Amino acid sequence: MQTPINPFKRALREGRVQIGLWVGLADAYAIEAMAGTGFDWLLIDGEHAPNDLRTVLGQLQAVAPYTTHAIVRPVIGDVALIKQLLDVGAQTLLIPVVESAEQAATLVAATRYPPRGIRGVGSALARSSRWNQIGDYLHTADEQMCVLLQVETQKGLDNLAAIAATEGVDGVFFGPADLSASMGLLGQPGHPEVQRAILDGIAVVRAAGKAAGVLSADPKLARLYLDAGALFVAVGVDTSLLTRACRELAAAYKHGDDSAASAVPTTGGTY
Repeated sequence: MQTPINPFKRALREGRVQIGLWVGLADAYAIEAMAGTGFDWLLIDGEHAPNDLRTVLGQLQAVAPYTTHAIVRPVIGDVALIKQLLDVGAQTLLIPVVESAEQAATLVAATRYPPRGIRGVGSALARSSRWNQIGDYLHTADEQMCVLLQVETQKGLDNLAAIAATEGVDGVFFGPADLSASMGLLGQPGHPEVQRAILDGIAVVRAAGKAAGVLSADPKLARLYLDAGALFVAVGVDTSLLTRACRELAAAYKHGDDSAASAVPTTGGTY
């Protein structure tokens, strides 16, 4: 066995755009259904969705047979939690609320084994090493770790250049919702000032030679950020897609719109 190659990290290095979907349903069966739909990456959210280590593990296992790449967002950049997430098989982390280069360096170190970092060595118990059946895992794992840091406060923006320049950081992700709140524009992620901050941030990250990312379910904004050079962009959220589809279907039938039936699949047996 060999340490799995991280296709997402490779794509970023090669400058290939990666389109993703935010996943908050916290269920292995649900994420497997999404894994075959064509997204380059799926974000397993441990910050705002009801995930724990076991549910993350189940979702990583569910996605593993598919070509889409699973990214995990922990609730916060905690060194001990990062160790656990890596051991269950996560290779790419999106870590929220990063505000300084010093914090960035610590988070990178948490993903590397000594002497390059501070990741605890427990590979005999770890899915990531296939329980030590990958003979050279300890010497090859570091190169496949992808560290994405989320800048979502004014303080983070102020320190963005230093954060992006930190060795070992692969990309910087801008969180429009929290960023807008930090800028005094709570609930207005599409506000022109927020858009400008993100566009300027993308330029700073690109100048540092790193990949920039963002989440926007607004197609126009998503395209704006892609055109500005963002390389990894989430264009939807599973919970929002589900609830919107359900609302529209229910409303169409309740208002007597017979055309709603055309939205319901007619093959495949019982639903």
